[in-house]
Formats: sequence, structure tokens, C-alpha cells
Amino acid sequence: MRILDLLRMSLSSLWKRKFRTVLTVLGVVIGTASIVVMVSLGLGLNRSMMETIEQYGGLTTIQVSEGRGGDGSSVAIAGTSTSSSKDQTLRLDDAVVEMLGNIEHVKSVSPVLQVTVIAKYGQYVNDWMQVQGLTVEGLENLNIKIGEGHLPTDDKELEFFYGNRVATQFYNPKTYEYPFYDKGELPVDLMNDTLFIIFDQNAYWSSQYDDGSGNTVAPPKKYIIKAAGVEYSDGENDYTSNSYSIYCNIDALKATLKRIFRNKAIPGQPTTSSGKPYKEIYYSRIDVDVDDIDHVMEVQEYIQSLGYEAYSNIEWVESTQQQYANIQAMLGGIGAVSLLVAAIGITNTMMMSIYERTKEIGVMKVLGCDMRNIQAMFLAEAGYIGLIGGIAGLALSYGISVIINRAVAASGNMTSLSYIPPWLAGASVIFAVIIGMVAGFFPSRRAMKLSPLAAIRNE
Repeated sequence: MRILDLLRMSLSSLWKRKFRTVLTVLGVVIGTASIVVMVSLGLGLNRSMMETIEQYGGLTTIQVSEGRGGDGSSVAIAGTSTSSSKDQTLRLDDAVVEMLGNIEHVKSVSPVLQVTVIAKYGQYVNDWMQVQGLTVEGLENLNIKIGEGHLPTDDKELEFFYGNRVATQFYNPKTYEYPFYDKGELPVDLMNDTLFIIFDQNAYWSSQYDDGSGNTVAPPKKYIIKAAGVEYSDGENDYTSNSYSIYCNIDALKATLKRIFRNKAIPGQPTTSSGKPYKEIYYSRIDVDVDDIDHVMEVQEYIQSLGYEAYSNIEWVESTQQQYANIQAMLGGIGAVSLLVAAIGITNTMMMSIYERTKEIGVMKVLGCDMRNIQAMFLAEAGYIGLIGGIAGLALSYGISVIINRAVAASGNMTSLSYIPPWLAGASVIFAVIIGMVAGFFPSRRAMKLSPLAAIRNE
């Protein structure tokens, strides 16, 4: 018997028993949809976590900060060597940047200098603005979506690039009113309004309060820093990892700090035991970008062996992914119960079909039909049920996924929770077909072994 004839007979047999076929297919639809939706929730959680990590430095970035020394031994890496002591504070300077850049598998190194400043505009103030100085390469690696202006690439003149939510942090210190949160209004236009920036926070706060001795501290000097640009904002879900940050060129920032403070200690910078500042400005941290995720732990351990503190997202990601894998397996198991019930329904349908078609099977055997063709016909019927149910279940899964994602997006917690990748869609249909054929295997064997004389006499 030709394959096309076999498939045509199988479809014809299912069509003759439409109501029973529809009910059986419905079980496969529910089972397939249950598995796909459940697995998609686990995949969506994992995907959302990875997207968040990409915003906060990615998976191949190691953040290096100053340390207290290693084991006191000399460590050589890629032609460089350094010795450290547990009693020595290891600062971050240009020599460390060069050394880290020579480590094998390191793609790029970006020093970061962070200072906190105070900004004033009329009656409003933002007294905790985090300014981060980066190299031009470091600024470009942030992948900031620019709303107005440009990135601060000028290494001579200090310019600020503002995150899209910096303006929301301005408040009235007399009434403690936040115009953005209380009225929905932005109190300042960062690109067009003139802000006064105060770098000497200690002097500012000392000038605001009377220590009781009658001595007053003169307010610190204010500076006007040109706005280079502002991050793009869509007005709704506009939060990013850069939203509350201010960025500038690191060389311009260092030159400005040296000019403002001259021989005074710069806030956030270390001083000698006598309280005097060092001649060099040390970096707050150094971001090390590794060429591949597989080498992150290796490079991180190297850096830690040098005595520096080193942190990456990879350790947290591995433990979190394991948790999500367990959740995904549990959700998939719950969905598999529905498909198991559907498989029992397919078996029952095929057994009933054999009892109803006993004479037909007997006649086919008397006419010399190959036993394997009879078995293949019933397996094809079961496979059709699985195929139709799998495709319909996948379509239902996409519909449920859209509803879930819209509900989640409306709540404002995340953009999506359910994610159905192409491989899951294909695997779900194939799995449904396999389940259908496995469920139909025992009935097909029974049909193949049925005695033709007994079948005709029994009819």
C-alpha cells in the first residue's frame, strides 16, 4: 500500500468519527498549550533577568576596585608583574589600567572616576548627583540612547550628559516638595536651563548649618557646567541603568577637580596620614571587558590574586539560572500532566476505533493487506491527532502568551513574562506527534494481531 493511500485512509477514518476526534484533539490542545505556556514562563523569567544584567554591565564585564593586597607574592601575567602586601592599600591608577589591559582574554579596560556634586536651579536643589567620568570608549560602550545633544567626548572642557530621570530628583529644601512626584512637573530643563554645580560638598553643608559656636563657613563657589546631552525618554517606561547618572569625559573631570581643589583634598579621594591629598587622582573603579563569557571567572580570579577586589555578574547568573531551570522543570512537569491525560484519551479513542472497525480489519487481512500497513494506518491516525492538536495548542499558547505579556506590561513590572522561542514552538508540535504515536502504538499492535476469521465471525 502506498504511503499516500495510507495517509488518505487514516484521515478518512478520523473524519467519519468527527465528534470523537475533536474531543481527543482537544485534550492534546490543552496538554500542548499547558506545557508551552508553563515552559515559556520560565524562559521569560530567565530572558528578563539576562536583559537586566546586560543593562547593568553585562556578563563579560568585571568591576575592579581597590584592594588590601594579596598573599604578598609576586604575580606575573602576560609580561607584567606586581607584588602586593596584605597591609598595603592597592589604589587604581593608570599603571593598573595598563596592567589589566595586558591580561590574556581582556578585550578593553575602562577606568571610572566617580564624584558626588550638588546642583541648584532657583529654589530647587539636587544634593546627591552621581557624576561618573569615563573615557570616550567607555562612554560609547554604555550604548546610551541619546534624546538630545551628544556624548561628552571633549577632554578639555567639562560637559555633563544627564540620565533621563536626573531632573526628577530636584526638590525644594524648604518645603521638601518634589515637583515631579507631587505635581508631575519637571522643575528644570537640563539642556536649556542654567544649573549651578557645587563640587565642595563639605563646605556647602557646613555653610547651611550653625555649629553653635557663632562661626560661619563661607558658601563654596558655584560653577556652570555645560550640558552635552540628555538620555532619550519615552515618558512612560523610560527607566534604564543610566537614568539617574551623570556622565562626563574623565580627563576633563580630572583637570576640573585639580583646578577647583588645588592643594585641598578632593571628596572621595584618599589622603595621607597627615590629611594631605596625593598628587595623583585615583580611579573609583575599573571596568574590565573580557572577550568571552567562558573566560570571565579565569580573569576575575587572576585579578583577585593580585590583591584587588573584583566582581562580575557571572557567579550570580549561574546560581539564578539554576533556580530558573528548576522552576522551568517544575512548570513543565505540571503541563506534562495534561498531555499525559491527552495520551490516555488517544489510546482510548484508538481502542474504540479498533472495536468498531473489527470487520474492516478482518476484510483487509483476508484480502492480503500487509500487517505492518494495518499497524501504520492506526499509528498514522494517532499521529494526525497529535499533529492537529499540537498545532492548535501552539496557536493557543501564543494567544495566552500575548495576554500574559500585556497584563504584565500594564502592571509596569516588566515588559514581558512569557517567551516562546522558535525551538520551543517546533519541539512542542513534534512532541505532541510523538506522544500521539506512542499512545496509539498498543492499539495498533492489537489491530495487527487480530485474527481475520475471528474478526469476520465476531462481526
